[in-house]
Amino acid sequence: MAKFSTERIRNIVLLSHSGAGKTILAEAMLHMTGATTRMGRVEDGTTVSDFEPEEHKRGTSVNTAILNAQWKDHKINVLDTPGYADYRGEVVSGVRVADTAVIMVAAQAGIEVGTGQMWSMAGERDLPRIVYISKIDRENSDYYSVVDSLQQRFGRHLVPVQIPVGSEAAFSGVVNLLDMSADVPDEVADAVEEGRERLTEAVAEIDDDLADKYLEGEEITHDEMVQGIKQGIMTGELVPILAGSPLNELGVREFMDFVVEYLPSPADSPPASGHAPGSDDEIELPCDNSGPLAALVFKTAADPFVGKLSYFRVYSGAFKGDSQMYNASKGETERIAQVFEIQGKEQSTVPELAAGDIGAISKLNTVLTGDTLSASEQPLILEGLTFPAPVYQRAVYPKSKADVDKMTSSLSRIVEEDPSVVTSREPDTNEMLISGLGDTHLGVSLEKMQRKFGAEMILEIPQVPYKETINRRARVEYRHKKQTGGHGQFGHVWIEVEPMPRGTGFEFSETIVGGVVPREYIPSVEKGVRNALNGGVVAGYPVVDMKATLVDGSFHPVDSSGVSFEIAGGQAAAKGIQQANPIILEPIMKVEITVPDNFTGDIIGDLNSRRGRIQGMIPGDGTTTLQVEAPQAEMLTYATELRSQTQGQGDFTMEFDHFEEVPTHMVDRVVQITQEHKEKAEARA
Repeated sequence: MAKFSTERIRNIVLLSHSGAGKTILAEAMLHMTGATTRMGRVEDGTTVSDFEPEEHKRGTSVNTAILNAQWKDHKINVLDTPGYADYRGEVVSGVRVADTAVIMVAAQAGIEVGTGQMWSMAGERDLPRIVYISKIDRENSDYYSVVDSLQQRFGRHLVPVQIPVGSEAAFSGVVNLLDMSADVPDEVADAVEEGRERLTEAVAEIDDDLADKYLEGEEITHDEMVQGIKQGIMTGELVPILAGSPLNELGVREFMDFVVEYLPSPADSPPASGHAPGSDDEIELPCDNSGPLAALVFKTAADPFVGKLSYFRVYSGAFKGDSQMYNASKGETERIAQVFEIQGKEQSTVPELAAGDIGAISKLNTVLTGDTLSASEQPLILEGLTFPAPVYQRAVYPKSKADVDKMTSSLSRIVEEDPSVVTSREPDTNEMLISGLGDTHLGVSLEKMQRKFGAEMILEIPQVPYKETINRRARVEYRHKKQTGGHGQFGHVWIEVEPMPRGTGFEFSETIVGGVVPREYIPSVEKGVRNALNGGVVAGYPVVDMKATLVDGSFHPVDSSGVSFEIAGGQAAAKGIQQANPIILEPIMKVEITVPDNFTGDIIGDLNSRRGRIQGMIPGDGTTTLQVEAPQAEMLTYATELRSQTQGQGDFTMEFDHFEEVPTHMVDRVVQITQEHKEKAEARA
């Protein structure tokens, strides 16, 4: 049997703005529970959470780490997520499988950009939340000011359950407002009394019977308080506020006590919903060992020692090693050898994991992030994960010829590990593109590719996939005649070209009468014309939105051939495009930008400088969403610049919408940039 039953498991995800102390809180928990013999330091790269070289280099988390702290016969699975915006995909994984979100706020910094973003991410999944105010020992820390700002920002239902004793260097611990027998230092006696009264009032507001007792002046018992807090956390009607200094291990013991006593176990959480493959009928899956097996793979990692590691959470049934399971998402059977319990980069083998627990398995063939493992006799698919859409794109090239062969496989493996990275090939420029959530995100991805797969890549600003078209009609003749002894070559055509509406592509037709061009050669003419469209006459971009009509011509009974008419058709088309006022078209993107109201004016001004056109403005709760059309060429670095302009508070999405003519004064610049790209490509070859 599993060592910990479902009721004794707690799954918490640590969320915050970068630098609020998530990793040190996890480190202190491990140290206090005896999982480690000493406290690691982020600065030294010695924490259990930050074990990747990329994290050591930057001094910050870039991955969600899975840890477990065993406390008072309970197992606390801790998902320590990155706080920096470029790694939101990692946060998605942690939030998806947790039962409670711990929103951390640094006492000296207060609410930061990431605080609100993480609050919203937890809220989108209706995840119960608590707040932990860390770094009470730091200079300029102000617990009560932070509490006030939290209540103003998120609501009065955020209520302290602990009061800190002292502050800054004098901070010595916390008083639990629910422990009536605790020794209360004189310096916080008034604050404790006031805090207990406010907490009692908040609990009473959750339950009608308790509200009646409270209003009638009756005492609410300790057991009623405990049950009321548990209920309030589950429904979101109460968000307890805790405090501490994890670096000094102050308030950490009390935090873990609160986690095991008040936070929901997987059995307390709402049932997961699944469905059989090919069916839309939902099946409720209470978190129980006796239920049908359903485990969600929420994260994939390439481990240099054990191969591909698949991290999973069990939502129903017991997950056993040395067994066969069914990847219901892919319709494939998988052999499960060992099941691992996770402690950062370390894995320890366990015979099985109970429903609700989190673990890992290695070397699965078909399983990717978001897949469901179940029993073949009762296949089930759980809701997968939705990762943030990439907003930052670069072209990726092998650094040397030795890296060319490794490029495709290493890119596919990094996408397996991080689904918030997306790769594609742009057919018009023949560039391989890699997209993510920011420059740091892609930089880390490339470092991982080099370290894990031995592939060294470089990033460049991608080429814009311009097009060319024509602005007027033209009628042209081309005669292809070549005599080299024996049979010669002869093809003669008259072609009319004319513009078509934007987005209609290309159309070929013919109005030949009298057999002046034999029917068997007309497809060859069309083939030649289409080949000519691949490289326009202004800057060599594909030609679109044009109609070509074969109207006349002639042939030779001996020397004419399909090849001759193909050459004639291509040359005539190129000549016609040249005479029909060719222009360059640029891709116009549809962009939605959401920014705090106080930044709206500056963002609109910046968009105007990028040739953006405001199509609409949608007011929100303290934010404005701008609907914009803007040229792709002006938006290639926008992700980084928007973050800088809005102090990290702006978000945007962008997708292709249509093509428009490049302004005349910019054509020479486009041609110059195109030539530079061609020279680079030739140098690489």
